[in-house]
Amino acid sequence: MRLYLAVDGGGSKTDVVIGDETGGVLAVAKGPPTCHQMIGLPEAMRRLRELVRSTLTRAGLPDSTAFDRVECYLSGADLPAEVEMLTSAVAGFGWGHSIHVGNDTYAVLRAGTAAPNAIGIVCGTGINCVARAADGRTTGFWSIGEVSGDWGSGWSLGSLALWHATRDHDGRGPSTTLGGAVAAHFDLPDMDAVIAAFHYGHIAPERRQELTPLIFMHAAEGDRVSASLVSRLAREIVMLATVAGRRLGILDSSHDVALGGGVIRPRHPMLLRAVQRRLPASATLVIVDARPVLGAARYALDWFDAPPAAHERLHATLADSTPDG
Repeated sequence: MRLYLAVDGGGSKTDVVIGDETGGVLAVAKGPPTCHQMIGLPEAMRRLRELVRSTLTRAGLPDSTAFDRVECYLSGADLPAEVEMLTSAVAGFGWGHSIHVGNDTYAVLRAGTAAPNAIGIVCGTGINCVARAADGRTTGFWSIGEVSGDWGSGWSLGSLALWHATRDHDGRGPSTTLGGAVAAHFDLPDMDAVIAAFHYGHIAPERRQELTPLIFMHAAEGDRVSASLVSRLAREIVMLATVAGRRLGILDSSHDVALGGGVIRPRHPMLLRAVQRRLPASATLVIVDARPVLGAARYALDWFDAPPAAHERLHATLADSTPDG
């Protein structure tokens, strides 16, 4: 029986699956982030190695197990040199006879669809987009922050929630209900206290991402500032899909747009309606509720040329067993 190792390593967590060519799942495990851009390559690889060891133990397999296929999708695999570096690092563990390392957005894409022409967009800790054409061509973006033109991540949205709340409070910006909501979220009396808490380090900078759900909540309640941010995010998502699809020449053909990530998972109606309205008639919007590691595992089954029944078995198992969080 041929075995595979599937990894989805992101900026907020890492999921690992060990399975076989029939769609059976031997073990699933969840661990800490493994994005080398955030914690450095040595620490990222140390965490990944330990998580795989733990998963092998759960599966009842020895550490020396050599998998027939390793599918490893990692946040931070953006520039070609980074993909080469990560591939070399993963290959050094001796986990398998055949190894593929790619950007984690490809895992989101495959978790959502098997369509020959497809675009995958992840909107969570970061935002990124990749696409594939029926002839095998692919394209994507260098998702390394503002320097590569990124906007629309949880960080971006949370930062703007904080910005607008502050400008409403001091009179420089339009009125918004976000001000009171932001202060209440941090259990502080007003925005002056919030500003001081961030400035003195009493609130960690990354906690601004916690404010993203407030935007959708207040947009649904009629706050114009929040609604404008939701509309801007919808435009950004469609822009990514349009540019990627245009590069591959698939916009006039039937294609799927698979949309996933922590910002998307709650299925905010205002956002999804706005995205759907802006997509071409040839596009089918697919919301990816499954963990991206499902996509990594599906790539392994694709490599095995497994039948549809194996994919169905895999999906059914991971839907019940993939750790949440």
